[in-house]
Amino acid sequence: MEKKKTAEYVKVITVTGLFIALTLVFTACVNVKLPFGYGGLIHLGNIPLFLAAMLYGKRTGFFAGAFGMAIFDIMSSWTIYAPCTFITCGLMGLVVGLIVEKKKGFGWKVLAVIAALAIKLAGYYIFEAIFYHNLVEPLASFPGNILQVVLAAIPTLILIVPLEKILNKAGLLFNKEAVVEQQAGQEA
Repeated sequence: MEKKKTAEYVKVITVTGLFIALTLVFTACVNVKLPFGYGGLIHLGNIPLFLAAMLYGKRTGFFAGAFGMAIFDIMSSWTIYAPCTFITCGLMGLVVGLIVEKKKGFGWKVLAVIAALAIKLAGYYIFEAIFYHNLVEPLASFPGNILQVVLAAIPTLILIVPLEKILNKAGLLFNKEAVVEQQAGQEA
């Protein structure tokens, strides 16, 4: 029994690392700098973030968003945004995972993406309002951030149901409850 739990835990670590890398690559390789506001980039890093959270849960979603995107910021000219990105994108993954773990059905997946959008808008607005000492200018980032999430939501929502079926049939969706039990046993 212990061997099975350990194998599940290794799967969790492997899948989480994979999604951190995918989020970093999708953010770094496909991006367009916006010419207006503080909107930053339009990138595809939210696709693996959303998939990680919906397929593998809140922890994998958190780590994929937090580390995948913050590492990109650190490696690029957006370094100043790294702490905000770590918190905001980590929360996006966490909340998407929480919603989808608790509630089943496609409508909940759509709601999870909408919640992620609200977190992205609020997180970057707060950071930019503090950083730039201005409550109005950060609003210029909203169109870019909305576009970024919408461009990720469309392929994610198209792919998620078929991916769930394929990965489940292949035995590649790990048992989230076993992972929680493994972690609880380690903490005791």
